[in-house]
Amino acid sequence: MLPTAISIHADAQRLKLQRISMTRFLLTTTTIFLLSWMAGARVVTADSHNPHRPNIVMILVDDLGYSDIGCYGSRYYQTPNIDRLADQGMRFTDAYAACPVCSPTRLSIVAGKYPARVGLTDWLAGDRWPDNSPLRHSQWQKYMPPTEITVAEALRTNGYETAMIGKWHLNANKKFDVEMQKQTAADVQGFEVLQPLGRNQSDKQVSSMTDSAIEFLTKNRECPFLLYFAHFAVHTPLEAKPNLIKKYEKLADPSDPQSNPIYAGMVETVDTSVGRLVATLDELNLADNTMVVFFSDNGGLHVIEAPNTPATSNEPLRGGKGYIDEGGIRVPMIVRWPGVVPAASTCTTPVSSVDFYPTFLEITGTTKPSQQQLDGESLMPILKNKGTLQRDAIFWHYPHYSNQGGLPAGAMRQGDFKLVEHYHSGHTRLYNVVNDIGEQHDLVAQMPGETAAMKKKFYRWLESVGSRAPSPNLTYDPSKPLYSKASKAPKQWQASGKAILRAEEIE
Repeated sequence: MLPTAISIHADAQRLKLQRISMTRFLLTTTTIFLLSWMAGARVVTADSHNPHRPNIVMILVDDLGYSDIGCYGSRYYQTPNIDRLADQGMRFTDAYAACPVCSPTRLSIVAGKYPARVGLTDWLAGDRWPDNSPLRHSQWQKYMPPTEITVAEALRTNGYETAMIGKWHLNANKKFDVEMQKQTAADVQGFEVLQPLGRNQSDKQVSSMTDSAIEFLTKNRECPFLLYFAHFAVHTPLEAKPNLIKKYEKLADPSDPQSNPIYAGMVETVDTSVGRLVATLDELNLADNTMVVFFSDNGGLHVIEAPNTPATSNEPLRGGKGYIDEGGIRVPMIVRWPGVVPAASTCTTPVSSVDFYPTFLEITGTTKPSQQQLDGESLMPILKNKGTLQRDAIFWHYPHYSNQGGLPAGAMRQGDFKLVEHYHSGHTRLYNVVNDIGEQHDLVAQMPGETAAMKKKFYRWLESVGSRAPSPNLTYDPSKPLYSKASKAPKQWQASGKAILRAEEIE
């Protein structure tokens, strides 16, 4: 059953207030004791030679595609600072966002859970559903419940300063519930410093928000901190400084699927921000004691959705934002931590955004909150090249029609193989995404036994997390188009003629 504001207040808000009160108590009445203990006792960290609890800088880019960085293959976008970050750390080839759209992935990062477990499976507050679909729309969670104990709340109990700069995108819509909007904001979810907006300079607020991030780093250089910097770039509406647009207009090659000069300017602007942040850590002598994580919330926008789109291409991956294809969920990921994470290293192990929470707990020596169930696994064994992960599969559940034209689907990655369940059509697909990164060769007919086993495991997972799935639509008319009005269909469908197709003609 979908939680309501009333039930959450009645059953959960009391626990949240108790946690906040306890945190304040620990931070105010035991300060002298903690300082004394920290001065005389050994603090548990990722490495015994490091006497200080490590800092964390999490950089999240909005809609940055897998192929949008030089070190991931882009020939058009210029990203020298991000490329340098990869030279100084570990680059992941098989890193995944927990969802092909933003809000669910953000939940997986700060709450450490698969979106399906919470029921928050679409962007907030997305709701594009055809009026003649073979599936009936299921209810889904429209905000992150305040009962979730975020990684920021957990680290606060361990003496960490926490800041959230940029896009939160997990709170309730104040148009429908003003009180719940307040209770689900970032500043009551463990982030002591909150900077949701900055001054825009034709750069999606990147420069001003970077100023705020640098101010936070400088102010808190003497204490452990978590900085969660979530860019609004490179999301639509696309905008970049005129000089950058002109620069990339001259460099554009029409034969290259990446040739959008506005988007290219946005990517360079983010790259400049990354360079400024890393330089600040170096100048403050914090680099050796700081884990820097660079990540994207989903794949790049590869279709028509807004002015000046498509924004980019995720080739050689198939699809993009809003699609369960690799282009929608496989994203760039880089981790730098000098002396801990080997420089210029590459990791091919499949990892997920649900893994950040347990990783951050381990490196900071923070105890997992007893009320918070985590779906991820600490990445420290592979970050240090000293072990492997214990799980054998990661999962996705996206039971929605996306703004970009994606269809309701779920997926599972196990080893080299990816199972895709198309809820819309009922079709099953199986790909070897190591040998066939573009998902061009369906292996279901060749591997029926393996397909059946993976399918059984996938549906067992859906049941275990209490997923909410669409049910058959009893009023569905297969003789009529999916959308009765073509103008209500995704813009990509309108442009390609799909808006007038029947459901069985679309997959």
